Amino acid sequence: MPTIIDSITTKSEKKTKNKDHKRKIQEPEADSEAVVTESKKDKKKKKKKENDSVNGIEEALNESEELSDKKQKKKKKKQKTEEKEEEEVKNNGVGVVDEVRQTEDNVVVSGKDISDSKYKALNSFSESKLPEELLECCKSFSKPSPIQSNSWPFLLHGRDFIGIAKTGSGKTLAFGLPAMMHILNKRKNKTTKKVTPLCLVLSPTRELAQQIFDVLAEAGKPSGVRSVCVYGGTSKGPQISALKSGVDIVVGTPGRLKDLIEMGVCQLQEVSFVILDEADRMLDMGFEPEVRSILSKTSTVRQVVMFSATWPLPVHQLAQEFMDPNPVKVVVGSEDLAANHDVMQIVEVLEDRARDERLVTLLEKYHKSRRNRVLVFVLYKKEASRVESMLQRRGWKVVSISGDKQQRARTEALALFKDGSSPLLIATDVAARGLDIPDVEVVINYSFPLTTEDYVHRIGRTGRAGKKGVAHTFFMKENKALAGELINVLREAGQNVPTNLLNFGTHVKKKESKLYGAHFKEISADAPKATKIKFDSDDED
Repeated sequence: MPTIIDSITTKSEKKTKNKDHKRKIQEPEADSEAVVTESKKDKKKKKKKENDSVNGIEEALNESEELSDKKQKKKKKKQKTEEKEEEEVKNNGVGVVDEVRQTEDNVVVSGKDISDSKYKALNSFSESKLPEELLECCKSFSKPSPIQSNSWPFLLHGRDFIGIAKTGSGKTLAFGLPAMMHILNKRKNKTTKKVTPLCLVLSPTRELAQQIFDVLAEAGKPSGVRSVCVYGGTSKGPQISALKSGVDIVVGTPGRLKDLIEMGVCQLQEVSFVILDEADRMLDMGFEPEVRSILSKTSTVRQVVMFSATWPLPVHQLAQEFMDPNPVKVVVGSEDLAANHDVMQIVEVLEDRARDERLVTLLEKYHKSRRNRVLVFVLYKKEASRVESMLQRRGWKVVSISGDKQQRARTEALALFKDGSSPLLIATDVAARGLDIPDVEVVINYSFPLTTEDYVHRIGRTGRAGKKGVAHTFFMKENKALAGELINVLREAGQNVPTNLLNFGTHVKKKESKLYGAHFKEISADAPKATKIKFDSDDED
């Protein structure tokens, strides 16, 4: 029988069960409301997320636009800076140009205070007011050449000067006579009898240095101005003796001059008139460290003159460093790459193996008399010797100059060509610039040069002093990268462009460093220093 306790327990359990049942019935309703409430919250969150996402995209777009605007502004700023720098280089190579004037004979003069009456271009030698003994060398000329008439007023007044002019324009006397006048004025105020150099002329090649020396030595005789020429490939003895005996002007190539300075026999501390002739070529040949070293040995108070056929950035930087901030710049003709219009240019595309026979055929045409001067350019030193031997075997009287030959042999060959004893000359690019060889009727480019600038200088050995000339060029598929530039040179001069040259394309390759090629990169001053690695030398002999 159930007890009272059991009965109470049973009732209690029933009550509890009833309460649980009621709770269970009510709970689903509560869960449903919670679900509805949660669903609303989710929607709000979702909407908020969507709004946030839209806002985020808008912000991102705005940021992107801002960044784009900043980039555009930065790009425009950089472009303006570059344009300004280019304009400065184009104008005068150093600073902002105050004035520019152009003369009737296509000479552009730019610089500071150039309108001053004392800088007026000269119409006659007498207007220069130079002493008669200095003007003695100009007696065979009727009036100054354009570069002389425009440069002398500035140079005689002590201005730093940049001259852009082709060879054969009279530039040696353009800088030579003012340099001699500078020396004569200095000598007046000098108390000591010891003669030390007051003028320095730097040249890229031995042949050009010798040519400048010949002109200056002859021009300096009446006034007693003494010169010496120093260059490599020959004995230092006579050069040292000349320096010790006392000279006014030192003409030289950078390599030999640096050697003589280091030996202590060439003192340049009193040099106050410095000339860099063919400055662009000098830097192309890798002489920049030597040039900087030599210039640092000259007087800090000096007049600097630079003559160059072109005005590239490295020359501009050199001018910035060693010249007055406001030099005068005189451009005779054009700074752009352009060939002499007095030269008829013929370009022939052919295979390498066909060149020898074609050269002989052309010599039979152009050098039939065997008395007129013909200059054949090759690219390499060994090529010069091979072509010379090949022509000699075929009965041609020919000489050659190249870096492989001793300086005495080079000088002798050049002398034979100049005096007409051997009017056929094979040469590398040592003869491409600056050499004033009279009456060269024909230039034949057996090998195309490494740059179009060198091509222009090569063919400039003919068609000089108002005479007409012919330049016949062999162009091979190996040279196709320069086809576009060559086509532009031909078109500018109004010359015929062969169809097979056009087949190589007219694209002009972007300029690159002539010393280091397309992969050259400027190294900043804060760049990390290179680590020196040492190897064990046990295995070495």
